[in-house]
Amino acid sequence: MPALDMTANANPTLSAEAASLRNLRAIEAESIHIMREVAAQFERPVLLFSGGKDSIVLLRLALKAFRPGRLPFPLMHVDTGHNFPEVIEYRDRRVAELDERLIVASVQDSIDAGRVTEETGPRASRNRLQTVTLLDALAEHGFDAAFGGARRDEERARAKERIFSFRDGLGQWDPRAQRPELWSLYNGAIGPGESVRVFPLSNWTELDVWQYIAVEQLELPNIYFAHEREVFRRDGMLYATAPFVEHLPGEEPFRATVRYRTVGDMSCTGAVQSVAATLEDVVAEIAATKITERGETRADDRVGEAAMEDRKREGYF
Repeated sequence: MPALDMTANANPTLSAEAASLRNLRAIEAESIHIMREVAAQFERPVLLFSGGKDSIVLLRLALKAFRPGRLPFPLMHVDTGHNFPEVIEYRDRRVAELDERLIVASVQDSIDAGRVTEETGPRASRNRLQTVTLLDALAEHGFDAAFGGARRDEERARAKERIFSFRDGLGQWDPRAQRPELWSLYNGAIGPGESVRVFPLSNWTELDVWQYIAVEQLELPNIYFAHEREVFRRDGMLYATAPFVEHLPGEEPFRATVRYRTVGDMSCTGAVQSVAATLEDVVAEIAATKITERGETRADDRVGEAAMEDRKREGYF
């Protein structure tokens, strides 16, 4: 998506491309404002950075908000140990390029310490175990605000989030205790032990994210683009084979050309069959789809709304 002349915004008959760019710059400005508000109001913020596309956009916004100085907060990844290797390679390389601080909170360490119990069986996943690891890491480092990449368009529970989403001293989320956010005013006052999850991309859509990546020419892990991979089919979704993923009877691996719309723990993140090999191809594909990324590719989100609300109250996001 090429850079455009912003003077085109003065033309009442904007082209679709110019209108899209105007929207991107507006939501970019809102997100940068949110990040600066957090830096001003909180003592110890942290940016959750997994190497996935939403956190890559968050990182880009943070650089625009605070460079040429160093970021006023570290980056942190809650690593399940079952992440896609391509994403971990990208994460470490990008952080090294920027010379920023990365904290890795390990689910494996939580298992070893007896803080969580690892699931077993073909449907086992470490994704749900991240909650305890995240809360422990926030407490260990004294972080009072954590930037996350959640967007309201992803699924119904996230649509209820505020941009400043308050958590009590146990890290729990109560939708009835959230504060109004009128006129882009954010109240960051918290009591002892309380914290806030901050979602600068709340008002973005998946298509916004991809269009922004194209405009900014951001590098992504290659699994976001069409590639050949060994997968197996389960519950209508395609999962990558991995040494730690146990198959059910009849789940025979096969090779297919796929890409990922979202990335997370390999045990619960599905691929989509696709030939979209460039940013332009992906933008066109996303513009035509009617299924949300998490609805199409995340097994952990195929739970009832009540169960999701329970997980939200437990601090999961």
